Amino acid sequence: MQNSRAGLDKQHADVAAMFDGVAKRYDFMNSVMTGGQDRAWRRATVEAVAPRPGERILDLAAGTARSSAAIAERGAHVTAADLSFGMLREGLAQFPTLDFANVDALALPFHDDTFDAVTISYGLRNIDDTAAALRELLRVTRPGGRIVVNEFSTPTNPAFRYVYDRYLPVALPAMAKLSSNRAAYTYLAESIAAWPSQPELADVMAEVGWTDVEWQNHAGGIVALHRGWKAK
Repeated sequence: MQNSRAGLDKQHADVAAMFDGVAKRYDFMNSVMTGGQDRAWRRATVEAVAPRPGERILDLAAGTARSSAAIAERGAHVTAADLSFGMLREGLAQFPTLDFANVDALALPFHDDTFDAVTISYGLRNIDDTAAALRELLRVTRPGGRIVVNEFSTPTNPAFRYVYDRYLPVALPAMAKLSSNRAAYTYLAESIAAWPSQPELADVMAEVGWTDVEWQNHAGGIVALHRGWKAK
């Protein structure tokens, strides 16, 4: 397993430790909190990435590598990368044939123009500098390559959004009793609430250099898939 975690500042180390602590029950909690919709969203992400045999693809914030494994099934060569050793250990136990790397998203240990596609699911909002992370992903993507961001987002219906905004701060910490890490899921609710809307994230992606940015809503905008390209 490639390692670039040395020298992390305290904020990065705290985030890594938080995800280390929830790694063993991470997949179970995802299924509980989304009512099983996480599987459909994962399939939609793979379809948006559209991996082809022989392509090199970076799955950043890969967690336990379920999305990485689904991409690899299409014949692509996938690097499952994450800041959390705990997540990577769980992924390696489940998918031992994948390549894993412990990385800092703001200083990726890869050469320029390395990957045909890059993707990040539910991890971009955990990075303290969104634009810098998107710029770093652009750097390691080859000209003509693509990015897919799968992230919690803003419900498009105002009435539903009103209910959803009041549901998250109560429901997620309550469900977290199943994980024995209430603080992590309180943080999750807060980070979702503070995250930019679909057009706002698209604007940030365009500002750092991604072109033809578009998005697709799922579950009424609870989740959005953003996709863009690196100019040739």
